[in-house]
Amino acid sequence: MPPPATPNPAHGLTADRATPATSDDLDPTHHLLPTPAGRTHVVQQGHGPLVLLLHGFPESWYAWRYQMPVLAAAGHRVVAIDVRGYGRSSKPASVAGYRMLDLVADNVAVVEALGERSAVVVGHDWGASIAAVSALSRPDVFRAVALLSVPYTPPGGPRPSEVFAAMAGEGSGGEFYVSYFQQPGRAESEIEPDVRGWLAGFYAALSADTMPAPGAPDPHFVGVGGTLRERFPAGVLPSWLGERDLDAYAGEFERTGMTGALNRYRNMDRDWADLAGYAGAPITQPSLFVGGARDASLAWLADAVKAFPDTLPGLRGSHVLDGCGHFVQQERPEETNRILLDWLASLPG
Repeated sequence: MPPPATPNPAHGLTADRATPATSDDLDPTHHLLPTPAGRTHVVQQGHGPLVLLLHGFPESWYAWRYQMPVLAAAGHRVVAIDVRGYGRSSKPASVAGYRMLDLVADNVAVVEALGERSAVVVGHDWGASIAAVSALSRPDVFRAVALLSVPYTPPGGPRPSEVFAAMAGEGSGGEFYVSYFQQPGRAESEIEPDVRGWLAGFYAALSADTMPAPGAPDPHFVGVGGTLRERFPAGVLPSWLGERDLDAYAGEFERTGMTGALNRYRNMDRDWADLAGYAGAPITQPSLFVGGARDASLAWLADAVKAFPDTLPGLRGSHVLDGCGHFVQQERPEETNRILLDWLASLPG
């Protein structure tokens, strides 16, 4: 793949509305669109029905580099965004500015700024959760939803902070990483002195071909007085991550810092309260799930997958990829692309 693209005025970088790609121009174009965040950076490719791609932590629009040209070539208008707090998108100063419903509002504004009335939304990791709530709360805009790595769990249940605190002591002992991320500045002090090295270790820890061996200390937990990084693999990159790919991710976080990305974790209790009116609600639009068999998310959320007949009554496919870790669309791009294309082709309209 080419190195990460930079905004090019010849490719229509604007402060208001993106120009749809024409039939003879399938090159990716960068745009800054007005949203409740302030601005949202999007990368667009192709023309046709709109497919909105939402990345996870700690990534950017670049996480979809293997999907965008394939979906565009198949006749879709593909738009990958930098989620609020990431990349060239706005980064509100308040921690509370990263709550889930604010991110949903950004997605709706992107669809409108692109001159569209509806979209299919596809998300990975945190992007999957954002995509799910987008479909749940705005079915008038998001006509179908695909979730990668993180299955849908309806709002409700115990307060998230209490759930994560109760997980302390698991994973060879220590504090669960979500709890570790809660205090502003704490994780930043670990990550920001060496963003590139930390990211390399994080990606390796969650990828099938480089994750720690069974019985090793779990990299999702922090030992007493320790750091997450000390449990990451060192000196190795997963097969899907080249040096230029790592540069693409690290360069953005070295420029922006990590706080905007981490603030998503710091709003989980706020989300729990904001979404109380949707407690137990299913997503009824056509849906899809794709996960990796070696992803810890599937082990933690196995009951959520079993509940799909009730929580995703419009499910048109649930795929667990053998020998795959957390970063499914990057670890297994060809298989993921095939699944996405078949699912998109099955959608009404």
